[in-house]
Amino acid sequence: MVSKKLSACTSILIGKGASLDGSIMIGRNEDAKPAWPKRLVVHQRGEVGGRFRSKETGLELQLPQTSFKYTATPEWTDRYGLFEEGGINEYNVAMSATESAYCNERVLACDPLVEKGSLNEEAMVTVVLPFVKSAREGVQRLGQLIAEHGTGETNGVLFADDQEAWYFESGAGHYWVAQRIPDDCYAVVGNQLAIQEVDFNDPENFLSHPQLQAFVEDNQLNPNPTGFNFRQIFGTQTRADAIYSTPRVWDGHQCFSPKAAVLETPESQDLPFLMKPEGKLSILDAQDYLASHYQGTAFDPVGQGAATDRHRYRPISLAKTQESHVLQTARPNGNAIHWLSMGVAAESSFVPFFAKASDVPAPYKRGKLPVQLNAAYWIFKHAGVLVDSHYHDFFPLLADLQKELRIKALAMVKQADQASAALKGDQQAAYLTRQSMNFATDVLTAYKELSLTLIEKMTDYSPLNFKTDENL
Repeated sequence: MVSKKLSACTSILIGKGASLDGSIMIGRNEDAKPAWPKRLVVHQRGEVGGRFRSKETGLELQLPQTSFKYTATPEWTDRYGLFEEGGINEYNVAMSATESAYCNERVLACDPLVEKGSLNEEAMVTVVLPFVKSAREGVQRLGQLIAEHGTGETNGVLFADDQEAWYFESGAGHYWVAQRIPDDCYAVVGNQLAIQEVDFNDPENFLSHPQLQAFVEDNQLNPNPTGFNFRQIFGTQTRADAIYSTPRVWDGHQCFSPKAAVLETPESQDLPFLMKPEGKLSILDAQDYLASHYQGTAFDPVGQGAATDRHRYRPISLAKTQESHVLQTARPNGNAIHWLSMGVAAESSFVPFFAKASDVPAPYKRGKLPVQLNAAYWIFKHAGVLVDSHYHDFFPLLADLQKELRIKALAMVKQADQASAALKGDQQAAYLTRQSMNFATDVLTAYKELSLTLIEKMTDYSPLNFKTDENL
């Protein structure tokens, strides 16, 4: 029996006017299973064109023969499908798919989800990212495919290029909408449909299924006919949303816009989709959000709050995170970066892989079950599991390493940007490949050493321990 992967993720999008360096950032935690390896691959130009068939739904597509080079993080096995999840192509188009969400019963009764021959999360990156030259083109291609073939899921999808970022949402079996993230804004999303008022007269900032308005009107689905609030029409507002989804959005607003969000609560059901940060956001801010578990609040699962508070809300970073990524485009020098954290973001490190790189270290391309400690996913997970065994004693050691590696990562990127500026074409790609591979290898070495240190310290925690007589 095929076990369907249920993905429960958290996303962040940051416009270039809201970022510290003028870059655009889209990021997401891929949350599904606690021990399900991921890999990082670089698909070369021309590698994925031709006939495509989805193992999950049976969807068959004739893809363009020419596919573009792109990075991706597929599953360790393709038995249930590819689930490439996120990457950047050779035109600096970034895509992350998907942010799972829910559609309400009123809409599903009019346009049910499509189980067979449909386009789901499993195949979205594979059939879209290698064939588009802009974020807007990515939105349009994905929208056309869903309108034609339908989808079996309600999802949000992130796009970016060197000019803009977009958030795409599917509602019901065939209908969709997408909104451009204003340059001076950010958005955080947690397993709910998020887009609010849609302006159909503003194609620069909104794209949608051509019959979206007619579908809603013909089926009397809009509770507020003076506007068109996609979240209100298609989404849900349940008690489960208030426990599972909205607290993560609240957390992002508290981090980046605390004055504007002072009256918000974790269970607010009307949190805004778009927000302006009260200070410019860096790559570390995006990474810290994806690694958040409500630190500094009563809701931190490993904090000092009451037991009822510590487990009241679903955190952003949790044991079921398979990988986290921040895809950074529009960087001043043109070097887009696929930042990747294998395993639980709170217990791992984001490693920068230049999108122009042609290869990644072998351990990042590996990953299987049962556990193999020559794979990057399991190297990071190994350290995290050891920390979990005596969390409050061991986490300071991990935190020190994470801080050290963050500093080194930023320094490496700065140096590589400067050195690569004088290089062109294949020479530049070769140089950036070496820098990415060397740094990624060093990070794995550091985590292996941390695991050995933790094992050494754990030996004195045995339940068979006893205070011995030093004179014997």
